[in-house]
Amino acid sequence: MSTPAIALPETERPVERAAPRRAIDFHIMAGIAIAIASLVAGIAITGVRLSYFLQPAGMTIVLGGTFGVSIVTTPRRALGNCARALWRLFSRTEVDRAALAEQILSLAKPVRSRGLLAMEAQIEKIANPFLRESLTLAVDVADREQLKSALESKLRLRERNGETDAKTLEVAGGFAPTIGVLGTVVGLIDVLRQFSNIAGVASGVGTAFVSTIYGLGLANLLLLPAANRIRANVAEAFETDEMAIEGVLALVDGLHPALIRERLTAFVERPQ
Repeated sequence: MSTPAIALPETERPVERAAPRRAIDFHIMAGIAIAIASLVAGIAITGVRLSYFLQPAGMTIVLGGTFGVSIVTTPRRALGNCARALWRLFSRTEVDRAALAEQILSLAKPVRSRGLLAMEAQIEKIANPFLRESLTLAVDVADREQLKSALESKLRLRERNGETDAKTLEVAGGFAPTIGVLGTVVGLIDVLRQFSNIAGVASGVGTAFVSTIYGLGLANLLLLPAANRIRANVAEAFETDEMAIEGVLALVDGLHPALIRERLTAFVERPQ
């Protein structure tokens, strides 16, 4: 079965179609809402009042302890980058790969007939930042191998930055349950001080274990899922940037538009 081709438009499609657009990610918000609703419903089924789980001491120990450990284990700049990456999770960057491929294809014919300088006037109209920077570098760098090395190095650096953000959250998620146990121990110590009051001891033991719930919830409902989501977003962006590099190198090689179309089709057809 032949691979479906990317049709070149009869008239140039507006460059805004290929521009990365940020929109609220209702998918991740729905996931958070379902997780919280399930937890609240489970608690309600047991008959325990939700106010019973609002323990300022345990919350302070878990949140403060986890944040403090994150500061110790992560350099300041990496921690700031991670915080920004976490905030960006609530908005999704959408890139129309088909439109991006068409922009690259629209440059193939003039490049083949007049050389790379023929696309110089069109570069500023490219809305995708990575593609625009890559095309600019292609015009300035004559050696293909040096160009390929520079673009791949930039791509690997962006991937490593994303991995660092995810790893920061994973480290925090690994410590949070243990710090929750620490909060539980503190609560039990407080209970033992009032051992003469049996009724108070029974109530205090339950209250003490709320810290463990805080630690487990923070790790498994927020930090670890966020780390995995950052990795997924980085992988998606990596494929889009990889497509841009493939297109730029094909232009540098002066390939026929049909061959460039075949190369880019594989990226467009990948699930996003």
